[in-house]
Amino acid sequence: MDKQKKAGEIARDALKKGLIQIKPGRSIAKILDDVEKYIFSKGAIPAFPAQISVDNIAAHQCSEDYDEEIKEGQLIKLDCGACVDGFLADNAQTVDLGDNKEIVEASQSALNEALKKFTPQTKISEIGLCIQKEITRRGFSPVRNLSGHTLGKYKLHMPPSIPNVEINSDAELQEGQVIAVEPFASKGEGMVKESGNCTVFTLRDEKPVRSQITRQVLRKIKTYKGLPFTSRWLINEFGKGKTSFALRELDTKDMLIHHPPLADKDMVSQAEHTVIVKEKPVIITK
Repeated sequence: MDKQKKAGEIARDALKKGLIQIKPGRSIAKILDDVEKYIFSKGAIPAFPAQISVDNIAAHQCSEDYDEEIKEGQLIKLDCGACVDGFLADNAQTVDLGDNKEIVEASQSALNEALKKFTPQTKISEIGLCIQKEITRRGFSPVRNLSGHTLGKYKLHMPPSIPNVEINSDAELQEGQVIAVEPFASKGEGMVKESGNCTVFTLRDEKPVRSQITRQVLRKIKTYKGLPFTSRWLINEFGKGKTSFALRELDTKDMLIHHPPLADKDMVSQAEHTVIVKEKPVIITK
């Protein structure tokens, strides 16, 4: 429990460190670097690459371009997590730099209401309905094909998933489960699709590779302990040419799982905390 709570505190403070930097003209990749450096400075590692997803991109947008800047009018989702000896925590918040206050409030309010229900034997369908009602009553659509997720040791996504809509399921929460709860509210269809350049990956399995460059990059990837990583980390260490070469070779051997950006047709907001299921739920990222 102590390591779990420490992961939550580090993730929470890393998120705060990033949020105060979200201003027009700031480099997105530099903000992500700063968030991750803070996590390392506390003796943890990122549970996944810090991500800034913009406007209609709901998740997995992880810039590797240091010239890409925050712009006035954007809707910015910052998502980050920490890992302490395998114990994970995950949190996110949306910053409105335009005229999108209502959609930010919709996802945040849905999160606040859902968190009250993380007690043993609560049906996950009940939580999904709670999130759906809170978002739709505010005039937005919950994103149906994104969900919260249970956290295991060095495992970022485990069952049960926590839906953003009511589903037909009798599955119940169990005492002690650690769950990342993340409602997404959309002005679009409430369905996301893969879109754009993928910069986030997970190592599927290890196979022999021929190139010395690829072997060198693979050794680095293995230090991430099976957690997701970003090409930005590798580019900063090996350069863009070697990184691109190595990732291509790993791809030809089907060694990588791709996590491309996920986009709806219009603005999407996100709010997220990690909670431990108890008679009185423990929100470790609050």
